[in-house]
Order: sequence, then structure tokens, then C-alpha cells
Amino acid sequence: MKNWLIRNAELVNEGRRYIADVRLRDGRIDVIAEQLDARADETTVDASGCWLLPGMIDDQVHFREPGLEHKADFATESRAAVAGGITSFMEMPNSKPTTTTLDALEDKYARAAAKSVANHAFYLGATNDNLDVIRALDPKAACGIKIFMGASTGNMLVDNPDTLDAIFREAPTIVVTHCEDTPTIDANLARERERYGGAIPVERHPYIRSREACLKSSTLAVELARRHGTRLHILHITTADELALFTPGPLRDKRITAETCVHFLHYSERDYATLGNRIKCNPAIKSESDREAIVAAVREGRIDVLATDHAPHTIEEKALPYEQAPSGLPLVQFALQCALEQSFDGTIPLERVVESLTHAPADLFQVKERGYLREGYYADLVLVDPRKPHTVTREEILSRCGWSPFEGHTFRSSIVSTWVNGRRAWDGTRVDDSVRGMRLEFDR
Repeated sequence: MKNWLIRNAELVNEGRRYIADVRLRDGRIDVIAEQLDARADETTVDASGCWLLPGMIDDQVHFREPGLEHKADFATESRAAVAGGITSFMEMPNSKPTTTTLDALEDKYARAAAKSVANHAFYLGATNDNLDVIRALDPKAACGIKIFMGASTGNMLVDNPDTLDAIFREAPTIVVTHCEDTPTIDANLARERERYGGAIPVERHPYIRSREACLKSSTLAVELARRHGTRLHILHITTADELALFTPGPLRDKRITAETCVHFLHYSERDYATLGNRIKCNPAIKSESDREAIVAAVREGRIDVLATDHAPHTIEEKALPYEQAPSGLPLVQFALQCALEQSFDGTIPLERVVESLTHAPADLFQVKERGYLREGYYADLVLVDPRKPHTVTREEILSRCGWSPFEGHTFRSSIVSTWVNGRRAWDGTRVDDSVRGMRLEFDR
């Protein structure tokens, strides 16, 4: 393994910004100090003017393997992730077959070990009839238990009240939820069909997957968690209405936490006019006032984590009429740059952006020795040049779907390098396909 000396970087870590050198040896951060002397067996990188961050930990991705490899797989999407500064991902269970048994869970780990450039972990999915599997789960074997409390993924909807209560009562590890109320969505969709027939405009998406549907389901999840003392994390918050369910302040003081995604900081419903189904996702991108409220909630720590909900579909699928077009956006390759735009705008301090992308998911899921720039921790790092703008082109996209909603957009930073376990997986122009990530370990 090659050793590295990163010199003169501005480290952004644990609420501080300071200039230092960082030595990487044997896959770990060996020393962080000023003016380290180079050694003969290490490669030196002059990082003057650049930010050195912990690698992003994305706690919500859909990499489509097994069963949907025409859209994506662990090889293609992990390559896109490391090119975007994501060094670890946690992948969702709505593949084919679904990850709702312990055998299916271990099958995903085996697949990722053979293919993934990034570190990885997987959720065990909940259903109306796999409570015994959930009870048998080793808390260290999965990043968490995922409950789809909405109709987003077909047969994984958990809508039996007794089952929901039992999962919240007996879950051996953190529960994460997709919260949308299905009866509300169904009623909204029926009204839109009466109005538009088979030609519903995509601009109606946030009124079908409505704020009422989100708030009703999120409120139920919080009530169940409070009743049973469950460690609950609610994913992809999209409405100002839901924010009252959560408290600002340090994550370590909370049993109930929240996440939003980078596209909810960037887009609002006015963008449907130009991007259409390309930004159709569940839950839906909503109003500009919701976007502004979500940005403020990240800033104050009411929303704890930033993620992607990376969910690639082919461009042909996205070109279908509204009701047939699938929901989801490919995001991992440009998510970090998108989040950093908030610091350039002055809406969220850089230190808080980094905390929500790296420290918070590491702490929330009790990830072992990652998510921080600390001596002895795994060397998962990303070097960002804040002086070098980057305009997204289709030709550079590494996700198998081959497109991005950010095409043509110029970010104010560039990803210079990404290290995964001390190996440079991305050098600013290409991915080192020989790099293999590790299975994430949890201190539980």
C-alpha cells in the first residue's frame, strides 16, 4: 500500500478550520501536524489552498443490485461516489429480491466486497411479515432497520399497525423510516386523475406526495418512537411542517433525529418547469419556503444529517409520462459539491456542512473509526479545491444511468482527490478500479 503526505491543507474537522499536514500510512491517518518532513516511501501532495475533509458518509443510497442492474450496480455507483468525495455508503433494501432476510443481507455484503470502490453497509428491510428476522438481527450486521411507511417501494410498504408497533418496540438497532401516508397520497392522486385524466403534469407531484402525507406519517413514527424509546432516524425531510417534530442541538443528546438530502437544499417546485420528471422523487421536492426552512434547520442542527437518496433510473424511463416515470435522482457524484454551495452562499457555515455529511452519520450509526480526521482513524478523506469551479457535463458521469439533473450547472468547487482506507480512489480525473472498500463496522 502506498503511503501519502498531504501538505499545507486547510483541514475542516470537528468545528475547526486550520492548516496542517496529514500523513497516511497503512490505510490509516498516522499523524496530523504542522510541517511534517517527507519520507522516502511516501507520495507527497501539495494541498495549498484546498480543503481537506473527512470522506462523506452517505446513509441513504439505492445502488440497484441485485435485480435492477440495467440501472446501476455496486461497481458503477461506488465509482461515481468516490469521484464525488463519498467514501462510505449505506444501501437501501428495495432491490430484487428485497433485503428482508439475513441471507439476502449477507449476499449484498459479498457482492460489494467483490465490486465496490467505497466502504459499505446495508439495511435490513422491514415488511408486514418478517418480524422474526428483525428480532434475530445482530445489531452489528446491518447499519439499521429500514421501514417504508409509504407507498414508495411497492411490496415493502409496512402498513399493519400491530407490526409497526412491534418493530418499534423490539428493534435491536436504529430504525430509519421513509414517512409518507399512503391513503393520503392515494386520495390526492385520485383527485388529480379526475382533473387531468392520464396527463397529470409533473408540477402536481408535490401536491400528490403532499406535505400532509409527510407530516401524518412522520408524526406517527415519532409517536411510536417516544412510546417505546426507539432510536429513530427519519429520512429525507421535505417540509417546513415536519420540523417541529425535531429539536436543534447536538446529535449526541437525541433519540429521534432527522435527515434531508442535498437536492432538497438545491431545488424547489419552480424547477419542475425545466427539469420535469428528472427531479421527480419521493418524497417530492416542494415549495421555495420549504427549501428555505430546511436550509435553516440544517444550519441550526434541527436536521442532523445530509445524504443523497441516490436512486438512478434510465433516461428513457424518466421520459415516460408522469404516472409511469419512476421516482428518484442520481446524485452521488456531485452531492458534496452541491452541499458545499450552501457555504459559498453563506446560508450554512462550512463547518456545519461538513459535520452533517461526515461526523453526524458516523456518530448516528456508531460507525467505527471513520467520519473524522483523527490520528488512528481509517484514512477516508476528500480534498476539495474551493477556487476551481466545475461545470457538470454528461460525458463525465460515472453512474450507469448516464445522466444527472446537474448537467450544465456550475459548482464553485472541484473534487481533487478521494482516499478510501488510505488508497487514492479518485485523482481528479479517473477512478482507481483496483481499490476495494471495506465492510463498515459498528461500535454497538
